[in-house]
Amino acid sequence: MKSSKFNTGKVYLVGAGPGDPDLITVKGKNILLSAEVVVYDRLVSEEIYRMAPGTAELIYVGKQPDHHARSQEEINEILVLKAKEGKIVIRLKGGDPFIFGRGGEEALFLSQSGIPFEIVPGITSGIAAPAYAGIPLTHRDWTSSVAFITGHNAPGKDHDVPDWKKIGDCIGTIVVYMAFKNLNEIVDKILESGRSPDTSAAAIYRGTTASQKTVVANLKHIAEKVKKAGLEPPIILVIGEVVNLNESLHWFEP
Repeated sequence: MKSSKFNTGKVYLVGAGPGDPDLITVKGKNILLSAEVVVYDRLVSEEIYRMAPGTAELIYVGKQPDHHARSQEEINEILVLKAKEGKIVIRLKGGDPFIFGRGGEEALFLSQSGIPFEIVPGITSGIAAPAYAGIPLTHRDWTSSVAFITGHNAPGKDHDVPDWKKIGDCIGTIVVYMAFKNLNEIVDKILESGRSPDTSAAAIYRGTTASQKTVVANLKHIAEKVKKAGLEPPIILVIGEVVNLNESLHWFEP
């Protein structure tokens, strides 16, 4: 892949995976080798973005609670600007671009701006972190349903998103991304939906990385146990009886 001989280059929205650099896809790695510009997030490991050629321009646009290196609007504009310079732009996003990664917003902006783009899926943390914690999200003896939910609502949305009354007690396994900030509220709403307070739950910090730490408790006490363990964002919360399998299947953490 080379820069277009015309004015416009191309943007690749690449899922960098959940943290372990070995979990980036083969296609994602191959595309990185042709990068002229790499725009990367906070949770993308250095081992991954350093796969790009040494001549590539690296632009950090990481976000963390209450502090964004660049606003989403600025990120959108960077992608368009660099592509209009005729460059191959790799937008490296943690996990998968289209799973709570705002990749859909960026792709839409590129489309509306007339910029060619391609989506390269990645392994999302909602699947990978539980796997590294020894928690299968489905198991035919336990559950055949799983829901992926964000723990953060979009700005300006004060109503319940999602409708916990319809989800909390009818989905076998619930996986909540970005669960730390609103953990107490999330647990309360799931309990209000009718889910038993004795339901097993796990909070997984920085899943698939050397810093991974998993805390297991029943739903009623998970928030308290997370606090006592001193966990910080990012956290994936898993709720459901499959969490019980962690005791037998944990393989990654000492």
